[in-house]
Amino acid sequence: MQASPDSNAFSGIRARGIRAITLDLDDTLWPIWPTIERAERVLLQWLQTHAPATAQSLQTQAAVRAVRNEIGRLRPDLAHDLNGLRRESIRLALTRAGDDQSLAETAFDVFFAERQRVDLFEDALPALEFLAARWPLVALSNGTADVHVVGLGRYFHASVSAHRVGVAKPDPRIFALAAQAAGVPAANVLHVGDDALLDARGAMDAGMHAVWLNRAGVDWTHGGASPSVTVASLAQLCQGLAEG
Repeated sequence: MQASPDSNAFSGIRARGIRAITLDLDDTLWPIWPTIERAERVLLQWLQTHAPATAQSLQTQAAVRAVRNEIGRLRPDLAHDLNGLRRESIRLALTRAGDDQSLAETAFDVFFAERQRVDLFEDALPALEFLAARWPLVALSNGTADVHVVGLGRYFHASVSAHRVGVAKPDPRIFALAAQAAGVPAANVLHVGDDALLDARGAMDAGMHAVWLNRAGVDWTHGGASPSVTVASLAQLCQGLAEG
């Protein structure tokens, strides 16, 4: 079991004048791959009724990924737009199977609606209650979840998503936009997220403070300074901030 972080590390964060928190979504508040896999199953079921040839061509995860990777190569302009990549992947699959490519919009809507149904980690809601009562929270995600559709909008002051702003973590520009949305300088923002490179390293390189949510207890492998605080859960984060 991962040890609790040193309370002095949290004290250092608080002493630096944290005035806002940016928070990753996927794999921080909920596990993402069960959500994506369920949304893909629902999409496939819809295609079996409305575009059976396309459904037949997408029976395996490998086939789905192959179409997705091809669109990534064909449309580099969509690199930070996961919605656009998914929509155009569906369109390509429809076209190649000889089905009506105009079905792509409706098919994507089916996928997207299911993608917004998430199963929160047990510590997510208590953490959101704690954090939102003390600091402005800004959702900062490379994914496509909408905190309002998911049902968590009341906790967030703002939301910054890569597919809307055209850059993705770890690009420092998206962190700057999140600080701007919070209304405070980057130096007064604490970013919390599960990805060592995209979240922790990206936030530090953008001049923010970072807490790495390392639920699996893996090693830091990204060189340079590691985050001043690593936690195994959002509950541990809140405890440290309360005592820090």
